[in-house]
Amino acid sequence: MDANDHGDQAQSPLRRGLMLILSSPSGAGKTTLTRMLLQAQGLDLTLSISVTTRARRSSEVDGIHYNFIGRPQFERMRDGGELLEWAEVHGNFYGTPRAPVDAVLTQGRDVLFDIDYQGTQQVREKVQSDVVTVFILPPSMKELRARLERRAEDSASTIEKRLENARNEIRRWVQYDYVLVNDDIQQTFDELLAILRAERLRRPRQQHGVEAFVGKLLSE
Repeated sequence: MDANDHGDQAQSPLRRGLMLILSSPSGAGKTTLTRMLLQAQGLDLTLSISVTTRARRSSEVDGIHYNFIGRPQFERMRDGGELLEWAEVHGNFYGTPRAPVDAVLTQGRDVLFDIDYQGTQQVREKVQSDVVTVFILPPSMKELRARLERRAEDSASTIEKRLENARNEIRRWVQYDYVLVNDDIQQTFDELLAILRAERLRRPRQQHGVEAFVGKLLSE
């Protein structure tokens, strides 16, 4: 399947965009797949940028990796219903602002999310009709361990903790619309493209544009 064949917005500018959410345990390939989707010519996916109260790392760019804000501002956004989802991790807050996502969706363009199962459930509860969820599974726990070890980023104890967390996350697969086993990254990417193309063509998302076309068709 060629990514160049997926520029559906040009053909259906009146459709509402969708929110494509990818989740997976650490090491299953979600980050790589997210990068491949964003780089695919013709897909026109916009990555959702989270806000966070944690300090910016030297390798990070504000507005690209995260939008770095103060805790009072985050609390105002959270309490004012401005976040699609939020969580507290190690004393820092993370969240997804609603307004930028809505702006992209109303243009008939799609937003890509890289969030965990808890964030996914929060988003689904707020905007279920716009959401498409995909869970990425590793081919085996042995392979997952090998991938984490090949990264050479974590200590042995951290890897064990990641594997323990992975088992908890994997049990959530039933909460997702689609489940893919990432044994081969290119095959999994092709499957993601197929999901995206089919979901873009669902009748509810095409409703406004098709109604106008059918009206014109029946008037001939």
